[in-house]
Amino acid sequence: MNDLRMYNVLVRPLVTEKSTMQLEKGNQISFAVATWANKPQIKKAIETIYSVKVEAVQVSNAKGKTKRFGKLEGKRKDWKRAVVRLQEGQSIDLFDQGA
Repeated sequence: MNDLRMYNVLVRPLVTEKSTMQLEKGNQISFAVATWANKPQIKKAIETIYSVKVEAVQVSNAKGKTKRFGKLEGKRKDWKRAVVRLQEGQSIDLFDQGA
C-alpha cells in the first residue's frame, strides 16, 4: 500500500465519552476509517503514521441515519469504526497540549 493511500485509510479519531474511557483503561483508540479499509490496512496505517505497535484491530460498520428535511428525506453516509488496541507501553497523544 503506497503512502498516500495509507493516509486515506484513517478518516479521523473518534473522541467520545466511551472512546476516552477506552483510551484511559484499556489502551484502545477509536478511529473512523474508510469503508473500503480492512484490518491489516488499518493496522499498517496506524503503525506507520503514529510509530506505535498495534496489538489488535476490531472493526464495525455503522449504517447512516435517515434524516428528514420537511418533505425531503435523505440519508447520511455509512461509515466504519475501528477500535485499535495498542501494545503495552505504547500510546498516541491525540490531544497535543503543546504550542
